[in-house]
Amino acid sequence: MTDRKTELAANLAKVEERITAACAAAGRAREEVTLIVVTKTYPASDVRILSELGVRHVAENRDQDAAPKAAACADLPLKWHFVGQLQTNKVRSVVGYADVVQSVDRSRLVAALSREAVRAEREVGCLIQVALDAGASGRGDRGGVGPEGIEELADLVAEAPGLRLDGLMTVAPLTGEYAGREQAAFERLVVLSTDLRRAHPAATMVSAGMSADLEQAVAAGATHVRVGTAVLGVRPRLG
Repeated sequence: MTDRKTELAANLAKVEERITAACAAAGRAREEVTLIVVTKTYPASDVRILSELGVRHVAENRDQDAAPKAAACADLPLKWHFVGQLQTNKVRSVVGYADVVQSVDRSRLVAALSREAVRAEREVGCLIQVALDAGASGRGDRGGVGPEGIEELADLVAEAPGLRLDGLMTVAPLTGEYAGREQAAFERLVVLSTDLRRAHPAATMVSAGMSADLEQAVAAGATHVRVGTAVLGVRPRLG
C-alpha cells in the first residue's frame, strides 16, 4: 500500500468511526447516512485511491477543477456531486459529469440546468441550497435561497425536463441567528425537508454537515454529510 493510500485509508476509518458513533448516539442505522468525500483541490490520483477504498460519492465545488478530474476518473463507479456556487456559463460543463447539483438557488439556474440536461440526454439530481442566513435580499453569503423561496424553486425543478428534485442542502451559516449553532441550523433544515416532502415525497435527501460538524448533522437527521479535510487532509487553496 502506498503512503498516500495508507494515509487516506486511516483517515477514512476515523471518519467512518465518527459517523457510526454519531448514528448510534442518535438512534439511527449507519446506512441512513451517506458519506460524500469533497475532493476539491486534490488530484485525480486521490480520487482513484478513494474509489479503491470503497468511496462511491465524491464532490467538487469548482468546474475548472472538477471537469478534468471527472474525465480522468470516468472509468470509476463514482457518483459526482457539484456543491459550489454555479454560474450559468458553467452549466453545460457541469451537466456533463455531475450526477447531482447540490447548489440550486435561483430560477435562472434551473432553466439552464434543464436545457443542458435535455441536450445531453441526462437526468440530473438537484438539491435546493437553503441559506439560513438569508437577509432582505433572500440570498445567503455563500449562495442559497431563503426558506421562503424553497417551494417555488422546488416546483420549478420538479417540473423541469431532465431534472429530478432530490431534496435540500445547507452550509452552517457564519452570521445570523444560527451562527455558531450548527445543530440548530441542521434541525431547521430537516424541518424544511419535512415540509418539502409533503408536496414532493421523493425529495428525501438532506445534505448537511462537514468535517467539523458532521456529528451535529447526523444528530439532526441529515442523510448525507460532505467531508473533505478529515479524509484528505489540509491542503493550500488553489487560485
